[in-house]
Amino acid sequence: MTQELRITTVRGSIHPEEMGVCHSHEHLFIKKGQPEKLDRALRLDDFSKTQEEVERFKKVGGRTIVDAQPLGSGRDVANLVKLAADTGINIIASTGFHKSGFYPDSHWIREKSVGELADLFISEIHEGMFADGEEGWPQMRTTAKAGLIKTAADLEGPVGRYAEMFEAAAIASVETGTPIMSHTELGYKAMEQVVFYSTRGVPVSRQIICHLDRRMENADDMLRVAETGVYLELDTIARFKYHSDEEEVQLIRMLIDHGHEDQILLGLDTTRKRMKSYGGEIGLDYLIGTFLPLLAESGVTETQVKKMMIGNPARAYSK
Repeated sequence: MTQELRITTVRGSIHPEEMGVCHSHEHLFIKKGQPEKLDRALRLDDFSKTQEEVERFKKVGGRTIVDAQPLGSGRDVANLVKLAADTGINIIASTGFHKSGFYPDSHWIREKSVGELADLFISEIHEGMFADGEEGWPQMRTTAKAGLIKTAADLEGPVGRYAEMFEAAAIASVETGTPIMSHTELGYKAMEQVVFYSTRGVPVSRQIICHLDRRMENADDMLRVAETGVYLELDTIARFKYHSDEEEVQLIRMLIDHGHEDQILLGLDTTRKRMKSYGGEIGLDYLIGTFLPLLAESGVTETQVKKMMIGNPARAYSK
């Protein structure tokens, strides 16, 4: 008998058809601490403001949000659960790890063995995520389970200590069937990440590679990565320091024209600078309310938009 596919949210599992319109990479809460030392915009800790943003998203037809803040780097499990309950929105939360800069020099993420990290990630998927982990080894278990393994590397890619952490993520993914969402720094070393995970048994259908759309000159590299069959999570939308929305549309059109419409996922990668409720420039309604109409005007069909926002995420986050 074929096992029924499910998607793990912070309030339990749902059927893929319950997912609806999905933002595939956001940050709804980030606790006060190390992340804001990198950028003051990396602090999202006002429940009412985040809820206001999510209500904007819901009003324009949004149904599911992937929260990509991983274990021990400011993830706020309690508020994610409360937000899901109060708004009725599905929230998929992440175990795993972020770039090294998101952790103090003395953090346990830098020294734990591959086995210890893999066991920790697996436990957050099977038993429930921890509410702590920023200051010391996680102790405060919750019942909300992770539905995603987040990983990240700097410009050098999965080498050195990152290779050990990537190894732990691969073990956890193979053991549990949970997809991996992997941060690339401006799209660099993306293929190296795909090769790393693929050679360790993680199917390309379980790999989601992020931020390849940061650099316009990255188009050829993006196509090479797309040809492997992995999902491409694109979120350089209304990030005008990188390029215009019109140029983002052309990147997406290029992927579609090369036959990769079944692999595209979209999000906004929100920070304080990008949420209206926090005084930012756009809001969680921007992708659906402003950017998708631009795609439609460029000739992207309704069917193709539904794939990027509904069908592709339902497959990518199922297990």
